[in-house]
Amino acid sequence: MILVVAEQKDGRLNRASWEAIAAAQSLADGAMPVTVAVFGHAVEAVAQELAAADVAAVWAISHEALAGYTPDAYVAAAAEVITAASPAYVCFPHTYQTRDFAPVLAARLERTLLTDVTGLVKKDGQVAFTRPMFQGKLTAEVVADGPAPHLVSWQIGAFRADAATRGAGAPVTAKVATIDAAALRQQAEAPFQEAKAAVDLSQADRIVAVGRGIKAQEHVALAERLAKAFGAELAASRPICDNGWLPMERQIGSSGQTVAPKLYVAVGISGAIQHLVGMKGSRTIVAINKDADAPIFEVADYGIQGDLFELAPALIAELGGS
Repeated sequence: MILVVAEQKDGRLNRASWEAIAAAQSLADGAMPVTVAVFGHAVEAVAQELAAADVAAVWAISHEALAGYTPDAYVAAAAEVITAASPAYVCFPHTYQTRDFAPVLAARLERTLLTDVTGLVKKDGQVAFTRPMFQGKLTAEVVADGPAPHLVSWQIGAFRADAATRGAGAPVTAKVATIDAAALRQQAEAPFQEAKAAVDLSQADRIVAVGRGIKAQEHVALAERLAKAFGAELAASRPICDNGWLPMERQIGSSGQTVAPKLYVAVGISGAIQHLVGMKGSRTIVAINKDADAPIFEVADYGIQGDLFELAPALIAELGGS
């Protein structure tokens, strides 16, 4: 059995959970059942949403201590569920929350944890997981060592959410977690994405990202207008954020956020590997660049060679923006 740990907040499912389900279905390949667990307080509605997946069952794991996320409470609840279920694999979406508690969970269970996995290869009866190394310059094939379960977090965009197979309605079971509230050392606080002016780009359906090609800070306003015309979030490559032209939380790439929107418009971005690893899972990639040999065109579905200062205003006008 493969267990998927879905992620929700305030009753809203993180769409990366569907990506983790798609990855688990690919890993199972029909040979093992897939079960989904979602943790929180009063998460029955989220569980019903997950029941649309083609899985064996959905577990709604509830406790008052899980109402607000803390690593202590989530590790305690997840360890209890995993120990009782004895799955072969436990799959997580590689979100900020997973990065926070999964290493502690793996240590608690004394099991192997593979993070930021982008794919899998089956050889000679073994499963090798692929994951980037050295900021995406190399890809390693890693075989998990030690006894099951093996814990695996899947990079956002590695599998598309719409690739998760839907079913006729999986049975939902409500379970109450056993958590010793007196043993919890932490209290829930707002995650850093909720700080003023911050944004979680991984949840955006459309993104317009700008790079060195905008040349000066005063031209960021043009990018903002283009993003508004597309109904998109504005993002950037590292040099733009390093210069302070946009806040760091809008950086895409190996040292920023990893995204997989339905539409990604790269404006004036050359396409260095450090940037590509953060957005290559996007469904449709549109690149605008003056350099016909820019690496971004190698991953783009649509490419426009030209001056962005001419093309961006034309696109804004065509889209009915101002």
